[in-house]
Amino acid sequence: MYEEYYGFVQPPFSLTPDPRFLYRSESHDVALQQVWQAIRRKEGFIVLTGDIGTGKTTLCRTLLEQFDATTFTALILNPFLSVEELLREVLLNFGVTSREALHTGRLATASKHELVRTLQDFLLSLIPLHGSAVLIIDEAQHLSADVLEEIRILSNLETTDQKLLQIVLAGQLNLLDVLHQQNMRQLDQRISIRCTLKPLNREEVEAYITHRLWVARGSTSVMFTAQGLDMVHQITGGVPRMTNLVCDRALMAGREAETDKITDAEVVAGAAALGLAVPKGAQRREQWRRAGARAGRASLFAALAAVLALSAAALYVLGNPLEWLTPDPLAPPASPAPWARAVPLPVATVPDALPGVTPPPGVRTSLSILVGQYADAAAAAETSARLLALGLPVYVVDVRVSPDAIERRVLVGRFTARTEATSTQSRLAADFENLRLVFAWQEALPDLP
Repeated sequence: MYEEYYGFVQPPFSLTPDPRFLYRSESHDVALQQVWQAIRRKEGFIVLTGDIGTGKTTLCRTLLEQFDATTFTALILNPFLSVEELLREVLLNFGVTSREALHTGRLATASKHELVRTLQDFLLSLIPLHGSAVLIIDEAQHLSADVLEEIRILSNLETTDQKLLQIVLAGQLNLLDVLHQQNMRQLDQRISIRCTLKPLNREEVEAYITHRLWVARGSTSVMFTAQGLDMVHQITGGVPRMTNLVCDRALMAGREAETDKITDAEVVAGAAALGLAVPKGAQRREQWRRAGARAGRASLFAALAAVLALSAAALYVLGNPLEWLTPDPLAPPASPAPWARAVPLPVATVPDALPGVTPPPGVRTSLSILVGQYADAAAAAETSARLLALGLPVYVVDVRVSPDAIERRVLVGRFTARTEATSTQSRLAADFENLRLVFAWQEALPDLP
């Protein structure tokens, strides 16, 4: 389990609505303040809406924790109740009766009128105590018309100068459509505050993830990189619940890779485990990462050594020869793999014709795609692994660019037709930058078995 590996005292991205994990984004902060102020002013109806997974239930539970001992609260999480069932649940939450009494006592068979009268007597008893009562109903978009009408009637429980019961309706965005219906006009007109929770922007996603990681352990044993955070925001759209799911699976992938830095690769792996759509090219990058992880560092360099089993060739830049090297002694040449071919250094961007340049005797011409030029052998190996995962013929050439510097160049293909070369270049353009078609001279070699 990644919680033990990273030292968390509890799961940082659990879906339970724990108020300790509430991150007060701009819209969450505004909504919390507006609802709190409306309750303090003893206004009647308050409506809180938000798309699925934006944190409505967590915000409601946070509200409950902010009330003092003089405020009685009732949180109804099941909207599929009859009028009588709702009234009994409200009385139970306010502490007017016990669950056992609801089943065996007088209220077990009480009529709707008797239940409302019991509730009114309780609310009136709070006045000399300077107390108040707040009813919060979650998933309110599912309330039946009869229950909504009863809630409207409950809002009429008041004295000459104040409401006896403050009611918060929390629900998805279509709750507003329900309240705007013709038969709901009386209820809709009584709403004093309407607030909406919005998805998190990119900066808020970063703050949200950092906040939850800190609450879960109070240390810094793991972090999401900037690219990882970008990917989380792209995949989830900033919806907190989806962010929790993706980050949870990304940490699982991080534990598997034994890394304390969660990159876009781990995030893509987490999203894939959930069956979520990922941005174009991201899934392919994850395939490269997995291929590299399976091969391991030693295997990558072994593959690179095979790629570097090249025959000597004359290299020219507009006719000027350059010295080139055999593979690094640290990665001794191996027997050529079936996909290895001798490819010299590309000499120029491919023109329709290269005036003044003629291949030496016994040398043929071909086109290649220059993918990258690296001073770091490990970077060249990573790019080679990514290309190999796509099933492409990969070639690497070492070139001495100065007496003390070697540049490793990664190429794809030995194309005899421009159309074939440009087609492959277009295929790679989504995942690699600065691709160039290049003109190469190559010794005439027999095909390898």
